Amino acid sequence: MLRKPPTRRRPTIAQAGPDPVDVFVGSKIRERRLVLGMSQEALGDRLQISFQQLQKYERGANRVSASTLHRLTQILDAPVSYFFDGVPGDRPSDIVAQSTSRMPKREELELMRDFSQIDDRRLRDRIRQLVAAIAHNLDGDLQLEKEAAE
Repeated sequence: MLRKPPTRRRPTIAQAGPDPVDVFVGSKIRERRLVLGMSQEALGDRLQISFQQLQKYERGANRVSASTLHRLTQILDAPVSYFFDGVPGDRPSDIVAQSTSRMPKREELELMRDFSQIDDRRLRDRIRQLVAAIAHNLDGDLQLEKEAAE
């Protein structure tokens, strides 16, 4: 009597790519690590894994176990909910759209980290105003360049 091979309930990562929730959680790990100014190697050492394994977690190529997630909450000083905040509804297409939408760049996260270390409230407000003025001026300069080109 021949036995039928077991059927897989879901496709493998090689077949369908990483699960969108794993990609989302991985992006939150990366975001928090960068905000804290921690390298992949340093976080990997604290987790007792290689930086390559951490890269796989951050890309969503490998799933993060519950025990590893628990250690991440302690090392990165973030609650478990932080890693799932913003995961859209249960529809996979929603999660894919969220996880592939614009993620913060390294310099944006570093700026946020450095800015949060400034204690003087007035200075923080002045810096925010300066950045807003620069951003608005750049938009104006770009518009002038477009009009001049036409």
